[in-house]
Amino acid sequence: MFPKNAWYVACTPDEIDSKPLGRMICGEPMVIYRAEGDKVAALEDFCPHRGAQLSLGTVCEGKLVCGYHGLVMGADGRTAAMPGQRVGGFPAIKSYPVIERYGFIWVWPGDPAQAHPSKLHHLEWAESPDWAYGGGLYHVKADYRLMIDNLMDLTHETYVHTTSIGQKEIDETPVSTRTEGDHVITSRYMDNVMAPPFWRSNLRGNGLPDDQPVDRWQVCHFYPPSHVLIEVGVALAGHGGYNADPKFKVSSIVVDFLTPETETSMWYFWGMARNYNVKDKNFTAQIKQGQGAVFAEDTAVLEAQQQNLSRYPDRRLLMLNIDAGGVQSRRIIERILDEERQGGGQTQAQSSRQTQPA
Repeated sequence: MFPKNAWYVACTPDEIDSKPLGRMICGEPMVIYRAEGDKVAALEDFCPHRGAQLSLGTVCEGKLVCGYHGLVMGADGRTAAMPGQRVGGFPAIKSYPVIERYGFIWVWPGDPAQAHPSKLHHLEWAESPDWAYGGGLYHVKADYRLMIDNLMDLTHETYVHTTSIGQKEIDETPVSTRTEGDHVITSRYMDNVMAPPFWRSNLRGNGLPDDQPVDRWQVCHFYPPSHVLIEVGVALAGHGGYNADPKFKVSSIVVDFLTPETETSMWYFWGMARNYNVKDKNFTAQIKQGQGAVFAEDTAVLEAQQQNLSRYPDRRLLMLNIDAGGVQSRRIIERILDEERQGGGQTQAQSSRQTQPA
């Protein structure tokens, strides 16, 4: 159901500031913590002594200490010590490759031999002082692929997000879908429309009028295994739309990193990166609050959808042309899963790079 030979967001650095973090990723219980040298480590969340959860323990001088009998674990998964006991012969528990980059901690739940850092696609906005970012985390009780469907077809905004980003023109404007290798792109451009409440607020935040017609765009990018980055924005009508001079527009990248927990649950790391008014922290907090409310609405819909699908597993779902982005994304995921089952093949597009707004 989910590829394992891939980089997934496990947590944010602040989640492991004071103690180990237990988190199930792709069906594998992990404990994530800061080891020696301030490096991040991820181990199987299982004490080899009596099977306790290591995530309920503590970190002492870079070593993970089990909270049950004090067994000490190294970052390589080998038992380092235990009070009054000889434990040198204990077998190692599983350790996972980890990368700390772009403000997130990423883990590779599959074959460690394939866990090359180059397989994590580049996020230029996360390294540039010209961009500001704010985001959060939701635990969603739904198959991660349902969220991919949701994000690759934004038609639902008209009905789910009526008070924030929805507007009737989304329904009235056709969407186009294309693929470039393992990269799926869906695009919708709405010209000469009035901005919905969320975007009116952003226009004001960048010193632009909010009562004039705008050209609006939504360009959704799927990258395997489960990352969706969406270029969104509005520009005062008649100034070039997507390609308008920055002084006439507000544009952002909606960041969606979906990390499967189980077959019917996920960790949803969401956020928004913007390249205007980047030093205004209050504005960042305001956008984060508004966006968090939007994603909470998605969460409610998807969890109810999952309940229905679990209740009626044999019901066949209908497909429309607006579903093309999600369908193409699922085909790529299924092909990657087939390659993993066969024990070979490249399991994550190495050449994928995020498209930046012009």
